[in-house]
Amino acid sequence: MKVAVLGSGSGGNSILVWAGNTRVLVDAGFSGRDIATRLRSVGVSPDSIAGIIVTHEHGDHTTGIGVYARRHKTPLYMTGRTLDACARLMRGQETIVAIEPGRSFSVGDVRVEPFLTVHDAVDPLGVALVDDCTGLRVGIATDLGRPTAQIRHALEACDLLILEANHDEVMLQTSRYPAAVKRRISSSHGHLSNQAAASLATELMHPRLAGVVLAHLSKECNRPALALQVVGDALRGLGWQGHIEVALQHRPTPLLDIEELRYRTGPSQLSLL
Repeated sequence: MKVAVLGSGSGGNSILVWAGNTRVLVDAGFSGRDIATRLRSVGVSPDSIAGIIVTHEHGDHTTGIGVYARRHKTPLYMTGRTLDACARLMRGQETIVAIEPGRSFSVGDVRVEPFLTVHDAVDPLGVALVDDCTGLRVGIATDLGRPTAQIRHALEACDLLILEANHDEVMLQTSRYPAAVKRRISSSHGHLSNQAAASLATELMHPRLAGVVLAHLSKECNRPALALQVVGDALRGLGWQGHIEVALQHRPTPLLDIEELRYRTGPSQLSLL
């Protein structure tokens, strides 16, 4: 199973998950052309994408869904309420597959388990994606005001986690954002801080967790090195030895091979916890 974050931040979000012979995208928040370019940069043909899973309607997750779906004949998977909220992006020529939180479905070799998150959108989802052949599991939660028991349950036992680390709390409060924006970002329906991401990551840590990718960093209120330090130190402090990196806005991460990451971690981590 392989994963690449094609880009993440307030300017656009899209994640490639590749299991067996199936490649899917989670969100398409860049232009259709930009997504195609980013896919080619990690060695994937845009026409090979079997489906796009849309987590919620915000533009940084949906900008390219309509154009990409029409251009490459790619089905879109989303809830009915999210589809209604994205109506302006549709032309009636797209293939839409309705999904519901709590009901898993398959796209080729990928089993998708959508779950409700807490965010200021009409029907926000996170997803866990499972390789049907190997059982490897990727958990994705990038717009998350607060973790609930349901969210923790959905993300447990993942081999790779892609988690939001949106802002540093001090940088947010001292930023030039209006007070209303600061309240929205830090609210229970906003975004996770570095500290909150670190807390959640340590709760989800287990011996088979091979990697963590930090995503959706704020350009104004965070720094990649700071997010990496806060979350990385929390995990390393508990003995975790896996791979951790930050997804950037302007370029994709490398294509991460989860089995290779697990091999790198080695048997020493099996004694963790």
